[in-house]
Amino acid sequence: MAFLFQKFQEAVKVLARSPTFAREPRHLQFEADINRLFLYTSYKLLGKDADEADAEEIIDMASKASLTDQQKQVQENIHSQIETFCTTMDDIVLPNLQSTEKAHEPIEEKNITSRRSGLSLAVGRSSPLNEHLVGSETKPLSQLEVSQRLKDLRGYTLEIKPSEIPHKDAGKGLFLNGEADVGTVIAFYPGVVYSPAYYQYIPGYPRVDAQNSYLITRYDGTIINAQPWGAGGESREVWNGSCVSESRPKVEVTGKGSDRMWQLLSKPMDGSKIGMKGEILERRNPLAFAHYANHPAKDMVPNVMVSPYDFPLTEKNLRVYIPNISFGNGEEVNMKRFGSFWFKSWKSGSHVSDVPILKTLVLVATRPLCDEELLLNYRLSNSKQRPSWYTPVDEEEDRRRWS
Repeated sequence: MAFLFQKFQEAVKVLARSPTFAREPRHLQFEADINRLFLYTSYKLLGKDADEADAEEIIDMASKASLTDQQKQVQENIHSQIETFCTTMDDIVLPNLQSTEKAHEPIEEKNITSRRSGLSLAVGRSSPLNEHLVGSETKPLSQLEVSQRLKDLRGYTLEIKPSEIPHKDAGKGLFLNGEADVGTVIAFYPGVVYSPAYYQYIPGYPRVDAQNSYLITRYDGTIINAQPWGAGGESREVWNGSCVSESRPKVEVTGKGSDRMWQLLSKPMDGSKIGMKGEILERRNPLAFAHYANHPAKDMVPNVMVSPYDFPLTEKNLRVYIPNISFGNGEEVNMKRFGSFWFKSWKSGSHVSDVPILKTLVLVATRPLCDEELLLNYRLSNSKQRPSWYTPVDEEEDRRRWS
C-alpha cells in the first residue's frame, strides 16, 4: 500500500501543474483541489485488496475526467464514509439496535465487487440505515465515552488539547487519536451556515473575522461559523446555533481609515427576525471539531485538507450527525458574484438539484495519520495583513484561492 500511495502522491503533484487546469486563477485552484480530493478519496475506497492496476486506473481517470464528474465522485466517496460513520454512531448511542459485525467492517472491505468500473469504481452505497426517530432516546453516554467507543469500532477519534505549534497564539489544537489512512474523512466543520444572501447577519459584520477565528469559506461563498458550536455537548438535543462557547485569542482591528468608516456605516443586521429553526443534532459527535485544527508552522506540512460536502437533507436518518444548521431557515437565495461583491440573481440556474442540500465542509487526510496533531493550510488572503504566526504553505495557491 505504501508503494501505491507514493504513486498517488506523484500523480497529485503532476496533475496540479497540468495545463488542463489553466483557467481563471480562482477556478484553477478549485479544480486542482477537487482533483486532489478525487485521488485521495478514491485511493481510500480502493481498500487493502487494491493493486497497481487499480491505482493506475484512478490516476488515468483523474487526468481525463471532467471537473463535474470528479466533483460527483468526491461527493459520493465522502458520502459513503459519512454513511458508515453514522451507522457506527447509531450502534454506539441508540439502544436496542440489532448490531452486526458487518456494520463495523472497515468501509474499504465492503462493496468490493461493485467498485470496478469507470467513475463508479469507488462507489458502493451502504445498505439503508435502520429507520428510527431522530429524537429517540439515546444511551446516557458522555462525549468522552462516545469518542472512545468510536475509536474502538473505527480505529480513530479526535482529541482537543494544547497545540504543539511553537507560537504563543496556537492555543488548543486538534489531534488524531488512533490511525487513519489517506483519503479518510477525519472531521466535520460544525456550526451555522451562511449563504452570501445572509452575510449581513453574521455577528460582527462587515469585519466578521475581527473577533472570530472560527470562520471558514467555501469556494461557492458559503461561510460556516463554528464559534457557536464550541466543543459540542453531552447529549442529543435541539440546537439553533445560539450557544456561544469559548473562542480563540481575539484579533484586534485598529479603528483607522476605511476600517473606522466601515464601523460607522455598517453593523450586523438583527437576525432574530429571520432566525434559525432548531434541529435535533447529536452534540456528542466525536468528529465535529475541524475548527480546532491549526495552521502548520514554518517547515511543517499540512496533513489534512478541506473538502466541500453537500449533505442531502433527504437522508433523514443521518441528519442528527451533521453538526450544521442553515441561517435563514434554509431558504435559498440565488446570488451572483462580481469581484468581491455578491448580488441577488433573478435568473434561475440552468440545472438546480431537486434534492435539498446543506452545504458543509469536512477535513480529509492527505497522508496516512497516526496519533498526531492535524494541520490545515489556512490559505489566508494576501490582500490583508496576516498574523505574525502565519507562514504560507504555498504563496501561489494562496493568491489563486483569493484572486
